[in-house]
Amino acid sequence: MEIDLTKTYANGQRVCALNDTTLTFFYKTGQMKAQGPFVEGMMERTWEFYRYDGTLWQTGNFKNDLKHGRWTRYDRDGVVEYDEEFHEGKQVKK
Repeated sequence: MEIDLTKTYANGQRVCALNDTTLTFFYKTGQMKAQGPFVEGMMERTWEFYRYDGTLWQTGNFKNDLKHGRWTRYDRDGVVEYDEEFHEGKQVKK
């Protein structure tokens, strides 16, 4: 995945930042949108995604930039609304 670390929103807020091997995406307000390991130009292992209000929206795993492993999505009350497994980018049948 090609990441442009210089990209900003119209208000000057950075879209993303790389700190060692942790990549963080931001909303235009500066609130964290997503964060996880970024190794050799690819999303890897466990990532967390947040709503605009800062609450956890979903967690998911990547391998070589593809969904791989468990993906769980939460509603606004923290109750699981989606829980699926992926293998190399493809959803595993239940």
